[in-house]
Amino acid sequence: MKQRLQARVTGRVQGVGYRYFVQATAVSLGLTGSVRNLADGAVEVAAEGEPAALQALVAALHRGPTAARVTNVQIAWQPARGQSRGFSILPTSY
Repeated sequence: MKQRLQARVTGRVQGVGYRYFVQATAVSLGLTGSVRNLADGAVEVAAEGEPAALQALVAALHRGPTAARVTNVQIAWQPARGQSRGFSILPTSY
């Protein structure tokens, strides 16, 4: 049964390729959703898919790409909405 993951990632996660890392990881795991920078310096991730794939994404969110320094990952689980196709990088939210 598919689930939805909402995550807010803080630390040095902007300007280091973090969104591209998340997109590539999510696509490789067969997830749909989006990632975007937030005005406060955090990154927001919304992903849907199988629980095991989402757990693998959570592990990757904590790690990030080489240049990133993740200090916190806040996670919220929700029922899948089925609205997304593919995995997109969205414009920064102000």
